Amino acid sequence: MSEPILEMRRVSKSFFSIKALRDVDLTVYAGEIHALMGENGAGKSTLMKILSGAYRPDPGSEIRIDGQPVQISGPLGGRAASIAIIYQELSLAPNLSVAENIYLGREVSRGGLLAREAMQAGVGPILARLGADFTPQTLVANLSMGQRQLVEIARALHARSRILIMDEPTTALSAGESERLFALIRQLRAEGLAIIYISHRMDEVYALGDRVTVLRDGTLVGSLDKPEIRADTIVRMMVGRDVSSFYKKDHDPQARPGAPVLAAVDIADGRRVKGCSLTVHSGEVVGLAGLIGAGRTELAHLIIGAAPMTSGHVEIEGRAVSIRTPGEALDAGIAYLTEDRKALGLFLDMSCLDNINLAVLGRDAKFGGILDRDKARDRAKRAFAALGIRAANVGVPAGGLSGGNQQKVLLSRLLAIGPKILILDEPTRGVDVGAKSEIYSIIDNLAKSGTAVLVISSDLPEIIGICDRVVVMRAGQIAGEMRRGATSPLSQEEIMALATGMEQIDA
Repeated sequence: MSEPILEMRRVSKSFFSIKALRDVDLTVYAGEIHALMGENGAGKSTLMKILSGAYRPDPGSEIRIDGQPVQISGPLGGRAASIAIIYQELSLAPNLSVAENIYLGREVSRGGLLAREAMQAGVGPILARLGADFTPQTLVANLSMGQRQLVEIARALHARSRILIMDEPTTALSAGESERLFALIRQLRAEGLAIIYISHRMDEVYALGDRVTVLRDGTLVGSLDKPEIRADTIVRMMVGRDVSSFYKKDHDPQARPGAPVLAAVDIADGRRVKGCSLTVHSGEVVGLAGLIGAGRTELAHLIIGAAPMTSGHVEIEGRAVSIRTPGEALDAGIAYLTEDRKALGLFLDMSCLDNINLAVLGRDAKFGGILDRDKARDRAKRAFAALGIRAANVGVPAGGLSGGNQQKVLLSRLLAIGPKILILDEPTRGVDVGAKSEIYSIIDNLAKSGTAVLVISSDLPEIIGICDRVVVMRAGQIAGEMRRGATSPLSQEEIMALATGMEQIDA
């Protein structure tokens, strides 16, 4: 193998008394996709921010590019060192054109005015090379998430970057957009770029990774070459233990079938959802599967009153109820975990304590409306202990927590109301392996306590691992249903056949 393009040696980083990284080594070669894995809080992002110039490492750390020591001072220093980073939350200006975003900070001007035509001509060949289906003049606000990802990559290539860091690039992409991105990443690898790929998704690492490096608690655990990359090995390296029962499932609804708690009866919205019916029983975990765009989230929004129904109704414990708002759904005992915890779930600037207690403020009020802070603090502390939320204390802002801990704070808020029915929309999206296992355990314990749980997920191994029954949607309708049997496990192939309509073709 040729000499490495990047060597990071003995890299450490301290934030006051907290040691975020301890003597981490990383070696990356040109023309390889190097996956960087670890639980949230393991130090992946800190290491990459040091490499891109956003953070300055502790004394004694060393970075070499092409064998030569470099000092990377600030993001401009990272750019000068031919390093580009594409963050999970894309850093594009939606009110600017594609060309203006690519040239941002390096604009071309003539006579004191922006030379827009020159910039558009400058980015045209790169967009053509990437197979973009939009023009340099297109406003970024009018692009899909997959197209915006392409603009970020074009910006990196235009800056002649040789090392490209991608942080969870498929989080907001559809399956089709992800496949197109994978093809592009392989193309860039073939062209000689060094790509550092941060992901929690094992299937992506299998599909793309030439090597994998794993961090845990700010230290290097080790690296694996392509033939050594196995899910059980990576998980063991990430969490420091064997995860033999990753999908925890101790409840058994077949032994004690509960009564129907939630029933959606022939509900529709006149657009995306077309006459859907499903039932969830006490102590049962039901999966709602289907391709992106099948109408799963829209169906959940009809159930909780976040969107108006045009027909059908909802029943709780056999009684028809009228739910017009999410607040009325909470009053009826239905709690909904949104798929977008940052935009629609948490108040990131508020403390964990306030986020957890938000749904029960009225219950704790005393003396005509004053919040009982002692009761709220006790509830938050119990939630931290019960769900294993890792933070310095309940008073820290929710926005400073890792993705898995943010998700558990949001779950704690819903559990505080004691729901009869819990609807979880993509409950482990953007969550690391260890936190996923903990969330599965929480779902299992809720089912054991008699809660009816409906899980919407695009992760088929997750659906198969934790659910007792799977309802599959296709094009706004219920395409079919499968139940786990004592001798007949749920089948990923059968779920996909229903989701895609393949069973009709076979018939």
